[in-house]
Amino acid sequence: MPQKIEAVIFDMDGVLVDAKEWHYDALNRALNLFGQEISRYDHIVTYDGLPTRMKLQMLSMERGLPEELHEFINEMKQTYTMEIVYAKCKSTFYHQFALSRLKADGYRMAVCSNSIRQSIDMMFDRSDLHPYFDFFLSADDVENPKPDPEIYTKAINRLGLKPEQCLIVEDNPNGIKAARESGAHLLCVTDVTEVNHSNIMRRLQELEKSYA
Repeated sequence: MPQKIEAVIFDMDGVLVDAKEWHYDALNRALNLFGQEISRYDHIVTYDGLPTRMKLQMLSMERGLPEELHEFINEMKQTYTMEIVYAKCKSTFYHQFALSRLKADGYRMAVCSNSIRQSIDMMFDRSDLHPYFDFFLSADDVENPKPDPEIYTKAINRLGLKPEQCLIVEDNPNGIKAARESGAHLLCVTDVTEVNHSNIMRRLQELEKSYA
């Protein structure tokens, strides 16, 4: 028998925070220190939604980036990301409105992101998101980041729910694959502005009809 949706789980970058370009700029700034660069097309098509360590492993396999540089490049990329987040990240009315309404309606909420914990924490602070969420999980909290479903499965278990009781909001192929394999319901978006109360409620109401 279909289960009522009890929780909404969000990705972070490209869903709650318009950070895709920030990650692209920060990674290229770090890679440029060693004469390397990735195109915007490759970042969107191939690397979008992956943790930095996985991106660097792929660059080593595909372009011969020396593995001994990974640690330094990763540290510099995270430093540059934090600088950008501090300067550019801010709250948006449509997200605040959607999250406050969902919370008032009794939905539990969590964030699952392939970003590191420090980056997510700063985005939460700058976007004023802490009051709405039960918790967040980062790439630091799992062995296998997205596209593996581990992070979503862990969040669902922590909520004490079944996958079919959860709606996941995702924006990129790697995250969408992870969400689908977790067994939860899915709302796909292409832009942070689509993560609004109307769109989320429309999807929830579609799912409600299936168990009415």
